[in-house]
Amino acid sequence: MFNANEEVNKICEFVRDYYQKNNLTGAVVGISGGKDSAVVAALLVKALGPENVVGVALPCHSKDEDLNDAIMLSEYYGFKLIKLDLTSTYDSFVNEVENVTGSNDYDNANINLKPRLRMSSLYYVASMLSTNGKRFIVAGTSNKSELFVGYFTKGGDSTHDFEVISDFTVSEVIKIGEALKVPEKVLYKAPSDGLSGKTDEDNLGVTYQAIEDYIYGKELDSETQAKIKKLHDNNQHKFNMPAYRR
Repeated sequence: MFNANEEVNKICEFVRDYYQKNNLTGAVVGISGGKDSAVVAALLVKALGPENVVGVALPCHSKDEDLNDAIMLSEYYGFKLIKLDLTSTYDSFVNEVENVTGSNDYDNANINLKPRLRMSSLYYVASMLSTNGKRFIVAGTSNKSELFVGYFTKGGDSTHDFEVISDFTVSEVIKIGEALKVPEKVLYKAPSDGLSGKTDEDNLGVTYQAIEDYIYGKELDSETQAKIKKLHDNNQHKFNMPAYRR
């Protein structure tokens, strides 16, 4: 039986121990307005105190609702929120590429550009805050279900300094969020990348529940099982960097 309160305590112990051993001060978290970043922020506030957690909202052609939810979360948990609107930066980059190549038909590249700009911004903020003996690092917000099927961007949301929910599936993250009293509006919001205009499950072609069942060896229909296996196998390049060795 999954014990969310027990896991919360273990995660907080892990974070405090890591910070103490490495002489760290605080954490920077990208706050998307979704459940994963909300749960990560709540865990870090509990582990480190709200004064040592800085959220960063990074809208980029995003829904106003997501920014409003990020603001609501920062007020609810008491951590500072910095808003960095990346829309004009993104537009400038894409326009420059179009000027050089004469084309703007790069949908997948454009979607992946957004998380890469966001992660660069998070590291910039962490560096900016790391002054006068303080040391801030960037927290990851990916869950086990996303990671299993490779649903992340290399050099984007895959880049961070430590993880706290990467060993928990979507339903387990929700249970942890319930234990931390994450506002229901955010916790039960349909998972979305906030980039493509589609839900995660639309993009993946399978449900997160099916992915969790696959991970834990539960029986699935052959078509769904084949889809999940293909996603998992085809995205192994995101985990294993080939390198020639002498």
